[in-house]
Amino acid sequence: MMAETAPIRIGLFVGREWSWPPAYLDEVNRRTPETGVAAEYMKIGGSLMNSPSPYRVIVDRISHEVPYYRTYLKNAALQGVKVINDPFMWTADDKFFGASLLTKLGLHSPRTVALPNRDYVPGIVHTESLRNLEYPIDWEGVVASIGGFPCVLKDAHGGGWKEVYLVQSMPELIYRYNYSGLLSMILQEFIHWESYARCMGLGQTEARVMQYDPNAKYYYPEPTFDAAMYQRLHDETLKICQMFGYDMNTCEFAIRDGIPYAIDFMNPAPDMDINSLGQVHFEWMVKTMADVTIRLALSDDQTRDRYDWGKLARQAEVNVS
Repeated sequence: MMAETAPIRIGLFVGREWSWPPAYLDEVNRRTPETGVAAEYMKIGGSLMNSPSPYRVIVDRISHEVPYYRTYLKNAALQGVKVINDPFMWTADDKFFGASLLTKLGLHSPRTVALPNRDYVPGIVHTESLRNLEYPIDWEGVVASIGGFPCVLKDAHGGGWKEVYLVQSMPELIYRYNYSGLLSMILQEFIHWESYARCMGLGQTEARVMQYDPNAKYYYPEPTFDAAMYQRLHDETLKICQMFGYDMNTCEFAIRDGIPYAIDFMNPAPDMDINSLGQVHFEWMVKTMADVTIRLALSDDQTRDRYDWGKLARQAEVNVS
């Protein structure tokens, strides 16, 4: 009697979320007899350098809040694992670079200015360590460059609508900036939108266009965009995910005068909760993420192949074998 082949494994890192993870695991494991791929919650604790990972794919939804997980994931990527999302890009991205890249590649983003930090770590001597910094900030010029008030002050590295402020006046802007501490803030043009979309991109190949009301935090079950706008939102979502290398990401578009402005597009641990998405969108997230991760598990796609060091590591493994 032949021994049963062990399944290819997908590992899942999660935090407090409760609805999507078990539904996703059930969907992948329901298909195991057909695909040979199984998924499970991961357990780690103390990681040896260059230790191999038992997983072909790892889905990460919490390492931005648990630094040890991010460290582990970088080593897993080095060993040839496909990590969703790429921990190196996730560590490096920021909203100012993103806005610049989008506009350079022909998409629309609100006018954005990166601001000097308000505060610095101990040891920074303002008169010595910051000799390259112009001071004080030309607040009038900065605000004029993005079109005036109202405008949006936000953390360049933030997510989940944390540290985001719609400011209406110069005193309010200065007040909010003075409480930003060590955060790197950006100031952004406010788009007076006529409609709004929050689109999910998965696997850099699949996109879900969802009409969204950010004030009510409500997803419409079905979008009301015309066919041309729907297709544009679909295609621009995939283009954004491809340019950043994200296999799981939401892109938010404020639509004004028929133009979708990408105002938030770096959400590598996007909301997948049934209570916010609604049943129809939730079911798409579960099924499509299972489709994508199973496909990747059966492929030779590796996160490290995006980097020169990764290609060298793969070649070194070939030479040893």
